[in-house]
Amino acid sequence: MEIKLIESAFELLKSEIPPNEYSRYIKQLSFNEKESKANLSVFNAPNQLILNWIKTRYAAKLSQLLESKTGAKHSVAFVIKNSSDSDIKKTSLKSQNIENIRNSILNPSYNFDNFIVGNSNRFAFSTAKTIANKPGIIYNPVFIYGPTGLGKTHLIHAIGNYAQSKNKAVIYVTSEQFMNDYIHHLKNDTMEQFRERYRNCNILLIDDVQFFQGKVGTQEVFFHIFNELHTMKKQIVLTSDKPPKMIDGIEERLKTRFEWGIIADISIPELETKISIIRKKCELDKVNLTNDIINYIATNMGDNIREIESAIININAYASLMRQEITLDFAKKVIKDQIRESRENVNIEDIIYIVSKNENIKPSEIKSKKRSQKIVEARRIVIYLTRTLTPNSMPSIASFFGMKDHTAISHNIKKTSELIQSSESFRLKIDELKNKILNKSVQQ
Repeated sequence: MEIKLIESAFELLKSEIPPNEYSRYIKQLSFNEKESKANLSVFNAPNQLILNWIKTRYAAKLSQLLESKTGAKHSVAFVIKNSSDSDIKKTSLKSQNIENIRNSILNPSYNFDNFIVGNSNRFAFSTAKTIANKPGIIYNPVFIYGPTGLGKTHLIHAIGNYAQSKNKAVIYVTSEQFMNDYIHHLKNDTMEQFRERYRNCNILLIDDVQFFQGKVGTQEVFFHIFNELHTMKKQIVLTSDKPPKMIDGIEERLKTRFEWGIIADISIPELETKISIIRKKCELDKVNLTNDIINYIATNMGDNIREIESAIININAYASLMRQEITLDFAKKVIKDQIRESRENVNIEDIIYIVSKNENIKPSEIKSKKRSQKIVEARRIVIYLTRTLTPNSMPSIASFFGMKDHTAISHNIKKTSELIQSSESFRLKIDELKNKILNKSVQQ
């Protein structure tokens, strides 16, 4: 395969995954041109840890991207740098065999047994298990939404893996892969082949449908595929970072169809669930962390489960390489940059700007002493998000707003937290604001 195609596929991958994961893991790969073939690309990884990470999470995605570039089935293999020729051949054959027996690209490590259930995801989990057992019969379509990194992809893969174990024909694609597939067949005048592929599945799983926004041609062809599958009682499962009504740039007729079945949300996990998730990840990855370290990660790493898993792997890798015991101080040093990454790009002025725009008031009014209900609520939201998304202490936030001391900040945070627990619409608003703020900080 040409280097240019490899580079092009990697650029697409870069646009689809978190920047920190790309720089920490994907950038460590090098293309092994000597051992690669027309339908197989071999990549060198610097060590087993990185190899396992990429193989588990991104091998399927990279294979799909390369397939979209070449128009033919394409496998990928990963080997540790300086591996012997026999090792490379074994890995290549294994990769090809796995590719041949799959009728869809799914991550086998995502299943219902290792999904941690809490109040934040219980309804989505129950819905997913129900339709996996009875696809196309009870709820169709199923639309799962929630912020990035909380388990939507895990659930949709779990549905696919369970269905495949029951000999169902499953297609899993991201919205980006669906678009690339559509464009490829459109250019090659093979649209009937494209439609036939989707018509023949029992279950269609599409991740991140919010990226269909503004893509008129893709929406048109998906509209017709959706209608055909639904008429034939084939199960459709979709994920997004927000509910259908809140996705801009999607045709109303598609939004209406997204709402035909059942809508299930995955919200930010409560602390107990986060701790359970970390314990389970440690168990699966065979990483021994003390309760103090687990609690520190849970309270300081934010809510993105993928980033938390990355932190666990980094701690274990550094301890192994340095032959050092994993203590709380050691763990803090290893993940301090990740904690800083998630917070340092967010500042209070950005939060005020986004909240004021969302609430249709002036930024200066949030910083003022005005006491109208609308402004007081916006100010409370800003205080809550500042404490949640930035390293600012309560005294420093109090100083910024000219409040007497940190007790006023604590009171505001408590009020907002109570409202999040009691009001679904308010919680949804807070989640949406968090996404806007964090996305803005990543782009800066």
